[in-house]
Amino acid sequence: MQTLPLIEPPVLPQRRLPSWLKRPLPAGNENFFTHSLLRELKLETVCENARCPNRPECYSRRTATFMIMGNICTRPCGFCSVPRGHPEELEADEPERVAEAASRLGLKHAVITSVTRDDMPDGGAEHFYRCVLAIRQRTGAVIEVLTPDFLGDTKAIDRVIEAEPEIFNHNTETVPRFYKKVRGRAEYQRSLDLLARVKQKAPHLATKSGLMLGLGETHEELLDTLADLRAVRCDMLTLGQYLTPTLKHIPVARFLPPEEFDELAKLARSLGFKKVVSGPFVRSSYHADEMAHA
Repeated sequence: MQTLPLIEPPVLPQRRLPSWLKRPLPAGNENFFTHSLLRELKLETVCENARCPNRPECYSRRTATFMIMGNICTRPCGFCSVPRGHPEELEADEPERVAEAASRLGLKHAVITSVTRDDMPDGGAEHFYRCVLAIRQRTGAVIEVLTPDFLGDTKAIDRVIEAEPEIFNHNTETVPRFYKKVRGRAEYQRSLDLLARVKQKAPHLATKSGLMLGLGETHEELLDTLADLRAVRCDMLTLGQYLTPTLKHIPVARFLPPEEFDELAKLARSLGFKKVVSGPFVRSSYHADEMAHA
């Protein structure tokens, strides 16, 4: 039986991992099945490229978050391990390969994200559109997109909306004070405007956003950000612990204990979010199927 090498854990230069951030790898060979299928179809996932700590678990569940448009991003974000540089040309058959993977994995909930493609006139919106339609033609899966901000281009945002994904996700990632340090060329208001645009154009679509905690944000800053998200009618929220992917990235300022994440979930629900998942290992697409159907 072939086995995969152990996932490389995030590098945490300042301190040891607390006990609640340690867990065993899942047993079984489904991890290898997912990994092999993605390699066969030459597909990228954010699970691998972002060094997600949940990759072994998700792969063992025969699920993954597809990362389209290559594995090179045009933005230098301080928290992300996806390589930055000059992306290659789009692969015209990628939507069909993504749909093939979704079909063979038996996905009931498919999540599509991408690198940021500021080098393209539409930021890759048309490619998102094609991927959503391809998956829908091959499967009966609920489709969730996790998009970049398209530099605020409303035509690009509208094109993705036209594909009618059931869930439109765009991460706020952190509080406004850290945007320049953490998110590079992204803009806080631009992210809020994107989520507002989705609700304006398609009120029936669920909108979703997520934040990484432990970067040094205050409780008051987090509350203000959650209030801003509710002001643009964001429906769904994920809150997770930031983990430093390499020594070159922004260090962790604080590890939040599980009980604090539980309290934040209660608070977010009291503000009006319809669905909230909050915990140390939570990521935007972690158990996204369960969140969507809860």
